[in-house]
Amino acid sequence: MRRIRSGRLALTGLLLATTALGCGIRPTDVPVDAGPAPTRASCDAPAGEEDHTEIYLVCAQRLTFVTRYLPSTMTGGLDRTEVARTLLREMQNEPARAERTAGFSSSVPDDLEIAGPAAEDPAGVVRLSERPKELPALALDQIICTFAKSELGDGQRVTLGGPPGPRSEKPQTYSCAAALRSPKSAHATG
Repeated sequence: MRRIRSGRLALTGLLLATTALGCGIRPTDVPVDAGPAPTRASCDAPAGEEDHTEIYLVCAQRLTFVTRYLPSTMTGGLDRTEVARTLLREMQNEPARAERTAGFSSSVPDDLEIAGPAAEDPAGVVRLSERPKELPALALDQIICTFAKSELGDGQRVTLGGPPGPRSEKPQTYSCAAALRSPKSAHATG
């Protein structure tokens, strides 16, 4: 009986060792960044209307656009500052129920505002109430892509600056393509 019991224990130990090694994942002492954790969020944006604007939101730690209907009176004919304010409010608003169900959220701070341009600004600059580099990375990425894809940008880039004033920094051009390639780390292009 003792012999059978020790044989069973040996067999059990062998099976456990084989199972542990057979999972296909090799142990390593080096930390591995495998990206964000899997999520059950679908990240499928609800269908938008024909006359729409792309607003970038966060889903599964990545940027994805949703379409929002903005009446042409809200953007057409308004100055750049008012267009920027309208788009910023769309990013700050809580996502619609269908968007939340699909896993969308926003990282844009509620207290962020659009500041008017400084006197020395070249055409096309959008100034924020905070320095762009001081914003959370995903929030900055949302702003870059939403503004770049609107009449504020050229489809890929937008020029942003912080609040105007004596210690104001020179505005920089940011690329939506860079923001989409490296979520959480938007890169200025010039």
